[in-house]
Amino acid sequence: MINTFILDGKTIPFCEGQTIIEAAIAAGVYIPHLCFNPELKPHGSCKLCTVRVNGRQSSSCTHQVQDGMVVESDAEEINDERRALLQMLFVEGNHFCPSCEKSGNCQLQATAYELKMMSPHFDQFFPDRPLDASHPEYLLDFNRCILCSLCVQASRDVDEKNVFAISGRGIRSRLIVNAKSGLLADTDFSGNDKAANICPVGVILRKRVGFTVPIGQRTYDERPISAIQHPNVEGD
Repeated sequence: MINTFILDGKTIPFCEGQTIIEAAIAAGVYIPHLCFNPELKPHGSCKLCTVRVNGRQSSSCTHQVQDGMVVESDAEEINDERRALLQMLFVEGNHFCPSCEKSGNCQLQATAYELKMMSPHFDQFFPDRPLDASHPEYLLDFNRCILCSLCVQASRDVDEKNVFAISGRGIRSRLIVNAKSGLLADTDFSGNDKAANICPVGVILRKRVGFTVPIGQRTYDERPISAIQHPNVEGD
């Protein structure tokens, strides 16, 4: 007997132990998210994947599916809350897309397009977080960090290096480098690390390769993030 649950009116099969977002991905259904990565342990940081489960809100990346569960994701009220979260992320850091090397390859930007976020709405914070260009191959632009913790997890759990960490609380939270100097050059960070290629925005950037692929020809320029990450099983 196949276990199933209902997601936005559709019957979705799932395997025992899967979370809502894992089952949705397996079925080719897109749920907006930023901090979730199938190769890492989910932690519900960004809250963008929040859905309504049997009438109550929950993070789809941490909530395990149960047989017969009824889940709402693509609902106007939920998407309004997602847009508000995106708007806060845009103003909290420096996310001026036209000048960003990550434009067209940025999950934050692509998700904003997907959810039709038309303006940042809130006042800009303009945080002062100095760049770290100390490493010979990589640049860190801390002003674009959305605190998804993916680089922290990847460096700790996959690379076994603990290069990155989140310091501070609340609005003072920030990404730091685990070195006495605070500089990336004083760590064993490498371009082969999982952490080097996992950032969903433009924080961890390779030097001397900027704009090799022109804007307009990048990952999310021609197709929306929903069609690329989780194409519908019926075809896109």
